[in-house]
Amino acid sequence: MLLLHLMLYSKAMAEEMNSRSRQYGRRVPMYGYAGIAVIIVAETLLFAGNQVIGRWFTAIVWTGYILFIDSLVYRLKGSSLIASGRAELLIIAVISIVCWWLFEFYNAPRFWQPGPEIWWHYHNLEPNPFVRRAGYDWAFATIFPALFETAELINLVLFKSRRPGRAITLRRPIMYLLIGAGAVSALVPLLVISAYLVPLVWLAYILMLDPINYLRGWPSITGDLAKGNYRRLASLLLAGLICGVLWEFWNYWAISKWTYTVPYLGNIKLFEMPVLGFLGFLPFAIECWAMYIFSRSLLGSRLGSGNGLALHDDSIDEFWIATEAPSGTVAQSSPLRAHL
Repeated sequence: MLLLHLMLYSKAMAEEMNSRSRQYGRRVPMYGYAGIAVIIVAETLLFAGNQVIGRWFTAIVWTGYILFIDSLVYRLKGSSLIASGRAELLIIAVISIVCWWLFEFYNAPRFWQPGPEIWWHYHNLEPNPFVRRAGYDWAFATIFPALFETAELINLVLFKSRRPGRAITLRRPIMYLLIGAGAVSALVPLLVISAYLVPLVWLAYILMLDPINYLRGWPSITGDLAKGNYRRLASLLLAGLICGVLWEFWNYWAISKWTYTVPYLGNIKLFEMPVLGFLGFLPFAIECWAMYIFSRSLLGSRLGSGNGLALHDDSIDEFWIATEAPSGTVAQSSPLRAHL
């Protein structure tokens, strides 16, 4: 049944892409074909037993995936991170690396309680620590771009024409309560070593950062819901699930890979992931986006430009900051900004 739904979604997306590409007369850029070639060649060499590809497979195949998905975004939209926002792509990649190392810190054993990693464990890594670190960073750099590119493609194909729904407005005290709950949730897994606390890691920064982004006038799910706009939320949730399945599918066959220790039905797995773990990919995508927006807000709309914020109302459904946006465009997603 799941496979049937995925096939139907794929067919709908393909038909929509063909319709839009005929409308705008754009072709898939060459780097999109290069991305497909990277994936096919990497998988072929992996199954042929190539040890080098097997150890670097995750980073290689996700690089190809980003190239391919970005080319589809460009075909539908006429702009994309690689085609017209390479500076922002670099920023997203750096933020992705930094944020995932934060998650690695949550997963690492504490000095007062030594032992193995708490939730996920890496195997068959490069023995040289410098080469291994390069492999880590390359793979970590693909996480946020893959999620955001996938969400953008989903939004363009499935949700672009959706009308606003019922608005959900959170009162200011509720937002402060969520921020406090998120801060506590972020702190507890650092102090209490328990495999049962992993859900807090994937929820804490949503609760804490998304209301902060809203209150500071930056794009947020909180702001979207206040306008009855569910497109970004739905796109991120679906992107998290799609990327999660692909992460686990490609990881399963790789030589350098990760496995899990999860107390919730941990022995019932799809690939290496316990089945309930796939639910974590949905909030994970929202958390990554909230962390990116918050981190990006500290840099401003343009590096060193001082021209305020970045996303404005007519680009509210976008998933990254447009560094080439016209001068002086300012996010107005929060009606509270004037009072801050």
